[in-house]
Amino acid sequence: MTAHLRFALPAAALVAVAVTPALAQRPPSPEQRVAILEQQVAASQATALRLEQRLNGVEAQLQQLINQGEVNGHRASELESQITSLRNDVNSRLTALESRPAVQPQSGEAADGASAQPKPDSGTMQAASASTPETPSKASDSTDAATADPGEEAYSQGFRLWRDGKYDQAITALRAFVSGFPGHRRVSFARNLIGRALLDKGEPRPAAEALLANYRKDPKGERAPDSLYYLGQALMQLKQPGQACKAYSELEDMYGSSVRPDLKALVTKGKIDANCS
Repeated sequence: MTAHLRFALPAAALVAVAVTPALAQRPPSPEQRVAILEQQVAASQATALRLEQRLNGVEAQLQQLINQGEVNGHRASELESQITSLRNDVNSRLTALESRPAVQPQSGEAADGASAQPKPDSGTMQAASASTPETPSKASDSTDAATADPGEEAYSQGFRLWRDGKYDQAITALRAFVSGFPGHRRVSFARNLIGRALLDKGEPRPAAEALLANYRKDPKGERAPDSLYYLGQALMQLKQPGQACKAYSELEDMYGSSVRPDLKALVTKGKIDANCS
């Protein structure tokens, strides 16, 4: 009896051990499997949502970069085409002008910049702007000169407004002068000064357009070389140093040794600032 019990107990223990793993390895119920799948799907959806949000952010940044590149490329191409086309236009104008008889200058048309008053320094561009004289001769400030030449007085009024920093009023007065006295010798001065006033008031794009127009309309005007220099300065403000170099090169090619020393010094500095080759 005792021997039988001794052998029966280990057998029962073996049966219990065999049954326990079988119970542990029982597959989950359908409800458990559905719950597990729902958890996995929810986690996958959350991951997919985060990835989609990151992808949308990257796409938005990429689109901004593409749009900015297209805008900059269009602006650069537009300015380059204008500067390239003006050379052919200038050549034809010069040919027509050179075929005409030379016009004798009137009395009192000597160099007019000796009595220029320095313009108050209000920044790097305005300091450079003040270094080129635009003031009329002393005689033009007198009552007799104003009576003899109302166009000179009209230009002088615009100049004084610019000198005093009243740029909007100066632009209005100078445009009125150009419209009212289209054949006056000061027209080249006035158009150039309009561009400089726009540049001084922080509007480089319309300034570049005005300066380029002055050069193209009258390449032999007294301030046509100055307009090319300030065109380069406007292009530098527009972050277009390559185009600025083309403007400086055009100035040197067109006017060479006839460029005034003060303007030549400004051009030399401008080329250095633009890293022109």
